[in-house]
Amino acid sequence: MSIGGAEAGQFEEINVTPLTDVFLVLLVIMILIAPIIDKSDLKIKPPDTRNAKKDDDSKAMTIDIDKEGKIAINGKSLQVGATTEDIQNIIKAFQTKTGKEDVPVTVNADGEAKQRDVVAVMTAAAACGIKRMRVATMQQGGY
Repeated sequence: MSIGGAEAGQFEEINVTPLTDVFLVLLVIMILIAPIIDKSDLKIKPPDTRNAKKDDDSKAMTIDIDKEGKIAINGKSLQVGATTEDIQNIIKAFQTKTGKEDVPVTVNADGEAKQRDVVAVMTAAAACGIKRMRVATMQQGGY
């Protein structure tokens, strides 16, 4: 705002052109980067170990996940595209069979398994009340 009016050489309005240019550049960058971010998956690499304590197989549950996202619970393969509810039903059946609410669960994930598959399994187990869960370490010579 100026006292002398427009003739005194003062600005009466804010120039938004540079601000608009910055926003357009940011928009173009986001449009170019968004597909790249969507396609990226975190790779899971279990640490190596020589001495790992294993639970009693009759009272523990093992969940295997391969790189294609196929899930097997205690050696029994699930259908491709199994939902979280399917995993929860199997876990609940195992809990009923063993008579224990909190059975130990070991998740064996392939080194190239997608994070979303591992997280889906862990979420399903947590929803069933599982509190003791571990991701298996890769032992020398396999799991």
